[in-house]
Amino acid sequence: MLNFKNTVLRAAFFLASGLTSVHGASAGIPIEHWTLPSGAGIYLVRTDALPIVDAQVDFDAGGRRDPKAMAGLADATADMIEKGVRAEGDSPAMDQNALGEAWADLGANFDVSAGSERMSFSLRSLSDPQLLDKAVRLAARQIGEPAFPQDVWQRERERLDAAIREANTRPATVAGRAFSQAVYRGHPYGFEATEATLARIDTTTMRQHYERLVQPCRAKLTVVGAVTRSQADSIATTLLSRLASRSSSAGCAALPAVPEVAPLAESKDINLPFDSAQAHVLIGEPGYRRADPDHFALVLGNYILGGGGFVSRLTEEVREKRGLAYSVYSAFSPGLHAGAFRIGFQTRPDQVGDAVAVTKGVLAKFVAQGPTAAELQAAKDNLIGGFPLLLDSNRKLLGNVANIAWNDLPLDYLDTWTARMNAVTVADVKAAFARKLQPDRMVTVVVGGGSKP
Repeated sequence: MLNFKNTVLRAAFFLASGLTSVHGASAGIPIEHWTLPSGAGIYLVRTDALPIVDAQVDFDAGGRRDPKAMAGLADATADMIEKGVRAEGDSPAMDQNALGEAWADLGANFDVSAGSERMSFSLRSLSDPQLLDKAVRLAARQIGEPAFPQDVWQRERERLDAAIREANTRPATVAGRAFSQAVYRGHPYGFEATEATLARIDTTTMRQHYERLVQPCRAKLTVVGAVTRSQADSIATTLLSRLASRSSSAGCAALPAVPEVAPLAESKDINLPFDSAQAHVLIGEPGYRRADPDHFALVLGNYILGGGGFVSRLTEEVREKRGLAYSVYSAFSPGLHAGAFRIGFQTRPDQVGDAVAVTKGVLAKFVAQGPTAAELQAAKDNLIGGFPLLLDSNRKLLGNVANIAWNDLPLDYLDTWTARMNAVTVADVKAAFARKLQPDRMVTVVVGGGSKP
């Protein structure tokens, strides 16, 4: 049973989780960076605003490393890591229930997730030394000693199969899949788990894939909270201590290069009948890599075009003036490769032609002419004014610093963000959009307006 001190600390933790730490918009956010002997990169932001420590460990083990025939492997592996740890030395095996109870006793949180690029391990604990040490050691076990029980995977696979079958009954799923396949054309960003790909995955495959990719020398570890540099170094070392290292004295062997997303050579229209009240429409093409120097101009431009909700051009022309859709948006999804640019909306099947034509017209005009000075200033005011809200808690700050680490952005990125936004001109936005988008070479997917085949 937890003693009274631990109970009070745990209550404080949950109270603090709902509060925000103070990071003034004009105050510097120093990021300390160093490398462990294993080769792991550490990124630390020290803040004493709350007695909390957040840590995130990222590995290049996301979906872009999945074999095409086993699409979904990264997601399945991340899910299974939380299902138990194996016995190792004096440490007994723990199933999912035992792990849940252990984390509840510590008043800490541990999560595993996989995206298109990374597999991420996230830990949140009070900074009390005894609780933090126990939480870090338990997290190290989950990272380094996952059990991958086959019987649990069989149950999970059945659940995932059912979820896929249910998702396939929704037009949004069908539209998204068709769009990704047409835009990415064989690139791993476009891979999608199916019942067939999941059937090819077993726990032996998971374990081998995991051990190959998740090694200390490949880790990028971010720590935010009430800790010193030496404490952060110890946290990082312990979190990675149970991973088997296969690196040589020269460091990690390079992983195979993932190809870039090729630009589209021509436009493509995809119309898929589906028995739905609304037609789902996606229009787009490959966008840009996150490290691209046009990033700030593209963020501001996209806010004006379709990312700013009711103040965007697309909303004004498609919804307000013509009533062709309730909502319409545009978005870039940059990563290590050129993530897709997309415009999306739903409309009545009998209005699809008009809605698509108006949307493409707005896009073409914006790419050709760029924004007005008034539009650009309004976008800057909104985005810069909201910037402090991106940093107003440990967890948000952790996510921002982890993105800096993952994308190899400058360590002063957060400190210079406002100045770089302010420096963008109308000409910059126009030139950036002209470089990145070709309105006459886009994929257009329409799902709906007829009976499902």
